Amino acid sequence: MDVVKQLFEGEVIRWYISQITSDFVTIEATLYSEQLAEIPESVEGQYYPGKSVVINIVPTGIGCSIGGYAGDATPAANLLASTVDYLITNPNTINASNFINLKPNVVYAEGHSIDLFSQGLVNFYLPYSNKVGLIIEKSEDWKIDILFNIVNTVRAIYGVDILEPIITDEPIYSRCIQNELGAFVGTVDNPEVLFNTGKELIARGANAIAITTNVQDLPPEIYAKHFRGESPNPVGGVEAIISHLMMKKFQIPAAHAPLLNIKDLDLVHNIVDARGAGEMASISGLACVLVGLQKAPQIKVQPKIRIADIININNVLAVVMPATCLGGLPILQAQKHCIPVIAVHQNQTILDVSQSQIKLNNVIEVNSYAEAAGMILALKNGINLESLSRPLITLRS
Repeated sequence: MDVVKQLFEGEVIRWYISQITSDFVTIEATLYSEQLAEIPESVEGQYYPGKSVVINIVPTGIGCSIGGYAGDATPAANLLASTVDYLITNPNTINASNFINLKPNVVYAEGHSIDLFSQGLVNFYLPYSNKVGLIIEKSEDWKIDILFNIVNTVRAIYGVDILEPIITDEPIYSRCIQNELGAFVGTVDNPEVLFNTGKELIARGANAIAITTNVQDLPPEIYAKHFRGESPNPVGGVEAIISHLMMKKFQIPAAHAPLLNIKDLDLVHNIVDARGAGEMASISGLACVLVGLQKAPQIKVQPKIRIADIININNVLAVVMPATCLGGLPILQAQKHCIPVIAVHQNQTILDVSQSQIKLNNVIEVNSYAEAAGMILALKNGINLESLSRPLITLRS
């Protein structure tokens, strides 16, 4: 992380190694011009024994074949969650617009908070519940009505404590950008609108913030390719940037959803790729975000929040990641903390930052998430992975 800070001027919002060759390493980064918040102190020496934790990440905007669409990594995440006390995962893994299937021990954590956690800088304080504030970007009245109906549905069915939403006075102007590697990243032209509205919600008592914006339109063919299963989710990158930005600024849980899902597309089949069908079947991406934030972890002890449990990096058994994107901060920090990384080959991406390129010491390569679950059970039960494979080396004097 220190090297990345030296490479760029300004606050680094999000970064990862996107390419490795014999001659160079490419680092993709999104920046903000000012420092947003003080870096938390270390949790070194703090232990909460008896709780097993796995971090499972499905990065957004890089075309993950499992989890790169609309919550389609949920079965894999819930399988992994069945092996440990807590599974930490990013919203992209399980968000599916109107649909979300969270096992009770799945910790719904925004990417920046996972970065801080994996560096050993923060505990995760797991609340019984959060009070969720909602920022709605200025839009037409009929769109606002839809969102309020979604908010009231989530309140009535899931019991989420949601403050009265605030509609911004000005546009936020969030935009999608496709980089040279084909991944989608994002930018926000008017972040001060987000910050001012966030401050108002916190003053009203919010300790988690959902944001829904009109992501500026890309060519319809980009969305059509996504629904055909041929392209990464075009809004994933900007969603990550907005949530990272708010988490960095206020140090409370945050997550973003597109205001309305794109529908008017020239599709060969009206029945889209099953992995993205949740998005096509829903008007907005908001509902799952509100549900996810209900028990999202806090990185600081907040007033009036009752804490159900506490975990930190010392509880982590393994980090699970698609095998071709091993250049993110949680993976590199796992190396530092001697935590195994389980690289899943069946979850393909458009990147090629694999073990053969990055050459880490702690990578366990598996084909599927089912195999990853077996590896986690072995680690949890103290079974040496070498004893599960053949040939088994015989030790002799």
